[in-house]
Amino acid sequence: MFEKIVSAVNDIIWSPALVVLLVGAGIYFSIRTRFVQVRRIGLMVRSLFAPAETGEDGKKKGISSFEAFCVALSGRVGTGNIVGVATAIAMGGPGAVFWMWLIAFFGASTAFVESTLAQKYKFNHGGVNRGGPSSYIEKGLKMKWLAVLFSILAIVGYGLFLPTVQSNGMSSALANSLDLDPLWSGLALAFVLGLVIIGGIKSISRVASIVTPFMALGYIIISLIVIACHLDAVPGVFKAIVTGAFGIRPVAGGILGSTIMMGVKRGIFSNEAGQGSGAIVSASAAVSHPAKQGLAQSFSVYVDTLFVCTATALMILCSGTYNILDAKTGEVLVAGAPELGGNYVAYTQTAVDSVLSGFGGVFVGIALVFFVFTTVMAYYFYVESSIIYLFSSSARHNKTAEKVCIWVYRFALLGLVVFGALKEANVVWMLGDIGVGLTAWVNVLALLVLCPQAVALLKEYEKKS
Repeated sequence: MFEKIVSAVNDIIWSPALVVLLVGAGIYFSIRTRFVQVRRIGLMVRSLFAPAETGEDGKKKGISSFEAFCVALSGRVGTGNIVGVATAIAMGGPGAVFWMWLIAFFGASTAFVESTLAQKYKFNHGGVNRGGPSSYIEKGLKMKWLAVLFSILAIVGYGLFLPTVQSNGMSSALANSLDLDPLWSGLALAFVLGLVIIGGIKSISRVASIVTPFMALGYIIISLIVIACHLDAVPGVFKAIVTGAFGIRPVAGGILGSTIMMGVKRGIFSNEAGQGSGAIVSASAAVSHPAKQGLAQSFSVYVDTLFVCTATALMILCSGTYNILDAKTGEVLVAGAPELGGNYVAYTQTAVDSVLSGFGGVFVGIALVFFVFTTVMAYYFYVESSIIYLFSSSARHNKTAEKVCIWVYRFALLGLVVFGALKEANVVWMLGDIGVGLTAWVNVLALLVLCPQAVALLKEYEKKS
């Protein structure tokens, strides 16, 4: 019964209207910014290394642009890049990858708009910059009730639903490769997370700036080795991606709707463009101009989807270690690896094993440990910032109650990580989709109204650059 209710809610939130909204908004932002995600790639990279501004006392006003980039990227690079991509292929076929690419390309402009606005409307809290969609909705749209609603949705989505998705993917991979009991993997993750999140954003940003580049680079190197050993399959894979995206192949035509939906869903789930989460981190950066952080966050969408997600997709497709299933009935339509069934994380593990025998399962399991660890750290920061906004925006700012709520959530998060490790995968993924969809609806509608402000800031910055 619970699974049916979750499925029904998921279908309502992720109706075709949301897909049209996300893609349409990305196209609109691209046109308004004159395709800033293409024109300013060089400036994007340079913006990553802008130092944090300092106050009169010489202390940093917030985290640096690179640290903010790494925290946001750590939230983007997670199970969505491994399990999510495999799920998209399983339910939508190779064509789903094309739609992931498309949503990333247009999503980069969405990320620019939301992160630039987050910088414009940030506020200082205890010597640290805070903000995000709630701030620009309240101050830019003058709609405090909607800002409060977004914060609540962010707490529910990133605080309750999405951490379970991450720990579930990690525990499944470790169970496959090391036969590790999910309870123990969940408890271990909770323990290490507890040590980091107690230190707040500065602790999180330090860890993210070290771990995130290392894990992403290592994963891409291994994927290149796997792809190189299946080089003869690459042309056929790209052909399957393009033809499948438009339902040209017989099987693809029958699941075209699922192909588009899964590609967009998993693309948004992975790169987070439009959800508002990247904007929450962007508000914490201390940079000289709002557009500078917008450009940095645009680049993080490319890194997540065009690099890491593509690496996973090409490994799976070149190795042929996947099945295509009917999203509604579960019927196997194409059996590339029938022994794997719907064990999505095993698609990636088996792909690596096809070249590095005996190494794939362990490598993907370890990669997921790093991915999940940094992603849940980012989720914690999103929730902490949302809690701070709710208390800061009230008529009487009760700092004691605020601290109590943050500490309560810290312990709740650790429990949720263990819960997710033990829960069945399908329900967990649907809950995650609900969390992503809810925040995306509110945030993207707000961005459409506030977009001219971001465009004006971009023009101002470009004149100075």
